[in-house]
Amino acid sequence: MKKIADLHIHSKYSRATSPQMNVEVLDLWARKKGIDILATGDFTHPAYLKELKENLVEDGSGLLTLERSTNQPVNQSTKFILSAEIACIYKDKDKVRRLHICVYAPDFATVDKINCELEERKCNLRSDGRPIIGMSAKDLAKICFDANEKTLVVPAHAWTPWFAIFGSKSGYDSMEECFEELTPKIYAIETGLSSDPEMNWRLSVLDDIMLISNSDAHSPKNLGREANVFDLEEVTYDEIYNILKNKDRKKFLYTIEFYPQEGMYHFDGHRDCSFSCSPQESKEKHKDTCPVCKKPLVLGVDHRVEELADRELGFQPDNVVPYKSLVPLQEIIAECMQRGKNTKGVESYYEGMIEKGESEFNILLNLNRDEIKNISNEMIAEAIDRVRKGKVIATPGFDGQYGVVKVFTEDEIDKYNPKQNKLF
Repeated sequence: MKKIADLHIHSKYSRATSPQMNVEVLDLWARKKGIDILATGDFTHPAYLKELKENLVEDGSGLLTLERSTNQPVNQSTKFILSAEIACIYKDKDKVRRLHICVYAPDFATVDKINCELEERKCNLRSDGRPIIGMSAKDLAKICFDANEKTLVVPAHAWTPWFAIFGSKSGYDSMEECFEELTPKIYAIETGLSSDPEMNWRLSVLDDIMLISNSDAHSPKNLGREANVFDLEEVTYDEIYNILKNKDRKKFLYTIEFYPQEGMYHFDGHRDCSFSCSPQESKEKHKDTCPVCKKPLVLGVDHRVEELADRELGFQPDNVVPYKSLVPLQEIIAECMQRGKNTKGVESYYEGMIEKGESEFNILLNLNRDEIKNISNEMIAEAIDRVRKGKVIATPGFDGQYGVVKVFTEDEIDKYNPKQNKLF
């Protein structure tokens, strides 16, 4: 059974997160998106954990379902996987390290053991849905494995500068440097929005690490902007665990990716000076210094990959998990309509397409061009076709500022002239 899983999100208890991020709304939006398995996020937060226990039901599969789902459309209920992201800030090997770590548990009993141990070590779990703890990533991993040997520990958004295992500002140069003897138990890393699998394939040391992709959503609309597609014999936690542990590339069909240029840290730059550049330009022309203010540039993901890579871009190892790069449907509609993606007109058109096309992923991945045209128009059908073929125009993000991915040039927009031609 082909199942789409988004394994990293946050609840309303995390900073800068929508108040709508609760399980009832998440269930509704997962079905709109076409997500079958969704992370709960934030199981370390006491108030949110109480809500999870009140609203989700364990059935022995290691996954959970909403106890009573009355949301529409009425499809099969979303399966939830217990998850949390924890920020580890600590000093190791004479450097301050800042890492975000995703943790996945097969049941509430395991969650309770992890939380109890963290609180006994004076970690403040009530301050934020993504708590900051003064503990090493290795020590956190040991706590998780001691609670349950099938706990999954995954470095989050592995390349972002400030809070990642390979981050240019506070990370490590290798998995072994971080996790030491526990490294063999780290089966996967999350590539993050600013990198894609092809960039990670440049590092031979990652050949035996599974690369997963998730939305890290802080609002319901951002669910599924990255995801994983599995072929599951049984929809269980153990099945997902075994796919990652055993590096089962037959059952891990592909990942769904943001175009990495749209990520907030793809290029080098300095947001305060509105300056960005490629790693090559940064190194060769600017010596990693902002030419405007003369302060150090924030070195982006592309730069950091280049720094650690031992292969050229374009190298593909044997037996990799493939990927498909997409642009979220609401962004496609917004470009075609020449309106903001959160305007009422765009949202209304999106809802209409979802109602006719079953789900966002069904539209973006499965419907053919004529089927898309029948539920929208020629311009949107052309846009989705171009996205599938990688024919996009990308302006890379930098220093915490999202990049922009477009499908049409200004001349092409004028040609379609959506307002005058009344496409919408």
